[in-house]
Amino acid sequence: MVDIDLTARAAVVGGSQPLRGILETPDTPGPWPGVVMIHEAFGLDDVMRRQAQRLAAAGFLTLAVDLYSAGGARRCLVPTMTSMLRGQGRAFTDIGVARNWLVESADCTGKIGVIGFCMGGGFALISAEDFDVASVNYGQLPRKLDAAVADSCPLVGSFGGQDVTLRGAALKLETALNRAGVEHDIKEYPTAGHAFLNDAEAGPKVLRPLERILGMGPDPVAAEDAWRRIDSFFGRHLR
Repeated sequence: MVDIDLTARAAVVGGSQPLRGILETPDTPGPWPGVVMIHEAFGLDDVMRRQAQRLAAAGFLTLAVDLYSAGGARRCLVPTMTSMLRGQGRAFTDIGVARNWLVESADCTGKIGVIGFCMGGGFALISAEDFDVASVNYGQLPRKLDAAVADSCPLVGSFGGQDVTLRGAALKLETALNRAGVEHDIKEYPTAGHAFLNDAEAGPKVLRPLERILGMGPDPVAAEDAWRRIDSFFGRHLR
């Protein structure tokens, strides 16, 4: 893991001050296709860092951008979520900065994907037109879904059937992608809830009993299948 300072780049385009990220590099000989990873609502914590490591192990030069760089989750959560729901704002600028860093890296092939979890899944969906492939994992769907996916890159999406916050989201997204003629692989896992791709419980400990009541958290069986689909889909579109 290498800490990446994106502050100077972000300043030029009105991004966060400061703006940071972490870079995970594959063990195989490069250059490699790149992936911008967007964290869930709890931030770029240890669970998210292991997701970045997993992507690197699969052969992708992974830059996990920290959308809370300018003040941590307490100060940045609400404005960042607001940006995602509105489909515009500084967070999207920050994602673009991370993408451009990868494009300009000698270690990257120039093929770039985006993956997001929870809040990050919503960002990945709306940002998909700027990438070669996207992975949306239990991300909030925008109100104007058809417009959001009209120019989308190929997209793989995973949702939990027990996720009370996103009932019917998988079907809605698949229907919209069909209308737009976008190549996709969307799947809902009946036994899984929100955040099922995580390998451990996340967020403040005080919230974890509520998360369990809501069925949030790891589902190793569903996660294994979802990662298989993500690796395959990204492999086809980034190699």
